[in-house]
Amino acid sequence: MFSTSQHSDAPPLTGRCYCSHTRLSASRKPDVVSYCHCNSCRRLSGAPVAAFAAFAETTLTITPAPTRANTVTEGVTRWFCPSCGAAVAAAYDYLPDQIYVPVGLWDQVESLEPTTHSHANYALSWLHQKDDMPRHTGSARTTLLGDD
Repeated sequence: MFSTSQHSDAPPLTGRCYCSHTRLSASRKPDVVSYCHCNSCRRLSGAPVAAFAAFAETTLTITPAPTRANTVTEGVTRWFCPSCGAAVAAAYDYLPDQIYVPVGLWDQVESLEPTTHSHANYALSWLHQKDDMPRHTGSARTTLLGDD
C-alpha cells in the first residue's frame, strides 16, 4: 500500500513520528488539509481537535512501511509506529486512494493550513476556532475527495 520510493523532482515534504523511527515523505503537497472534530480522531490525537493532510497513495512514502495496523471503526484502518506507537496514517473506505497523515508529523507543518472542518457537529462547545472555513457535519466527503 505505501510507496517505497519517490518519483518526482519536486522537493518532498518530510516528517517523522514522535521517536523518529518512522519517517514520512510526500512528493507533492496534500490534496486537502482538514480539521476533524469526531470523537475517534479526538481520542486518537489526544487533542480537542485533530488536523490531517490527505495524500494520494502514490505520492506518500513511509519508512519503514507500517505493519502495525488497527481497525476500531469499521471501514477505517490506522497505522502506527511500531516503536513509539504514534499514529502515522489512516485510510478510509469511503475516501479511496487517499492516505491521511496527522499534520503535526510534518516538518513543514506551518505550510499545511487546514481549509475545512469535518464532523463540525462534534466540535467541543468550549473550543473557539475563529475562521471562515466551511464546517461540515459528517465527513465532508466531497470536499475531501476534491469533488466540490
